[in-house]
Amino acid sequence: MDGAESRGLDSRENRAHNSSHDRLARAAKAWLQPPDSAPCQQASRLHRSAGCVQKKLELEAQALQQASPADEVEVWSQDEARFGLKPILRRIWAPVGKRPLAEVDARYEWLWLYAATHPPTGRTFWLVLPRLDAWCVQLFLSEFAKEHASAGKRLLLVWDGAPAHRAQALQVPERISVISLPAYTPELNPSERVWPLVKEGIANRAHENMDELEQQVCSRCQKISAAEISARTNYHWWPVL
Repeated sequence: MDGAESRGLDSRENRAHNSSHDRLARAAKAWLQPPDSAPCQQASRLHRSAGCVQKKLELEAQALQQASPADEVEVWSQDEARFGLKPILRRIWAPVGKRPLAEVDARYEWLWLYAATHPPTGRTFWLVLPRLDAWCVQLFLSEFAKEHASAGKRLLLVWDGAPAHRAQALQVPERISVISLPAYTPELNPSERVWPLVKEGIANRAHENMDELEQQVCSRCQKISAAEISARTNYHWWPVL
């Protein structure tokens, strides 16, 4: 999969050595293994986690459908990513003997892009907010409910266990139910895979201010098609009712 947008997979216990390929958003070198070698501990753990999540989602979706048989039930995933004036750097092609240049700005100002995706169809709800905290998560849920949790629909929203998602003051809208993924399993969240698409459109660019950055991020989101989102997020085990 693409480089996971989480430090969980980059922790010391999950890698045999510390190399330049271990950093996030980098393609790790493929290491050949003997055909009779046993599965690694990480692969076994991920397989078990995926199986548990799949079963839990199916049961929760079926329970929602049974409780509201007249409503349509959809299973969505959600995640957030931070974008700032310090630019995202990516490798690019350049003529032989020519060094590509990218402007760099060390100003540490940030915005957060919230995304909820419906993997089977690729529908995506984007919202730019200044922070990742309980207040902003509440605002996101309220706006998401207005857009997609209309009368006749029940939504099951899958997200990670970020502190803002577990705030006691958080009030989940009536037609939305939430499920938290196991800790350190970003690869089980389909929405994690939309961030490379967004970042690719704004990489190697310096922005004058936050308004310009927000405009570029929003413009990029509008250009990402539902087919691209679905191709990356529609896991084979994702429930479809």
